[in-house]
Amino acid sequence: MSHATSQGPQLLHGFKCLTRFEKGIGAQLPEAYKKFWREWKQTTPAAVHYVPKTEPFERDEVTGVIRPVQNVPLPLIDTPESNEGIWGGEAVIKGFQKRHPQKRRVPHFWVPTLRRSVVHSQVLNEYISMVVTDRTIDQIHDCHGFDHYLLKNLACDLRSTLALKLKRQILLQLKDGCPNLADNPTERARVLKEFKCYLESYTPEEIEWYGHTYEEAIRKLQAQIRAENPIIPHKVEFRMKLVEQLRNAGISEAGGSHIGDKAAKSSDNDNAEIERLTKLEAPSSSTSSWLSKINPFGKKQET
Repeated sequence: MSHATSQGPQLLHGFKCLTRFEKGIGAQLPEAYKKFWREWKQTTPAAVHYVPKTEPFERDEVTGVIRPVQNVPLPLIDTPESNEGIWGGEAVIKGFQKRHPQKRRVPHFWVPTLRRSVVHSQVLNEYISMVVTDRTIDQIHDCHGFDHYLLKNLACDLRSTLALKLKRQILLQLKDGCPNLADNPTERARVLKEFKCYLESYTPEEIEWYGHTYEEAIRKLQAQIRAENPIIPHKVEFRMKLVEQLRNAGISEAGGSHIGDKAAKSSDNDNAEIERLTKLEAPSSSTSSWLSKINPFGKKQET
């Protein structure tokens, strides 16, 4: 059976499950967004809630048994509120807590200490109020500024969608030359000199797709497809065909508001062709006759 599938001998390990980038419209996403997705979701973030051990082996202090070291990260829960602020890599931890030595353990959620603060972006030239943690403030101070904090850290360490969107806006401003600082050329030159080095790691296409969630990327791709292949209504298409037929018949302008010199000097054959096309759209005499009989308010034909 393995020779009849695309997986070949790898089928012995089970069928390969298609990812979101291998089926549907997700397969049409550019490589620039897939690179960002790997940085955001598939890269191991820095240890925040535990201290990683650097040695490959450790000795048990009680039994003396040597065991291999396994740095297993804690499972984190990203709440919707975490995407509305910047928590510095922290998240909600779900576990158990034994609050009394003679009672069973109970479920417990550890939530980071949150506070509202104001940060300043030199590239965006804005003061932004957001919910942050103490670790976020410490990292901003260690990186010597809010812009450096966003540009130095990877997407897996920023975690929140708000931080990723702000990072994309900063990269777009740097790529365009900071147009929001056009009124202050001295400050604009200083900012470009200080932050221009971060653009070396990204291409213009990667900056355009950076920081989008999967749903936002799908909507952006669908908008691009609709812009490249616009849907023309049938009434517009039929109108264009009719205009082309009238132009072939000898009318210079299909609007009917103005008739050029060529239409005035056309031959009898062209006039006959126009009359023939007009009769095709005009209602037949038989239809108008029985309609006039039904409608009591219709005008009588004058003899």
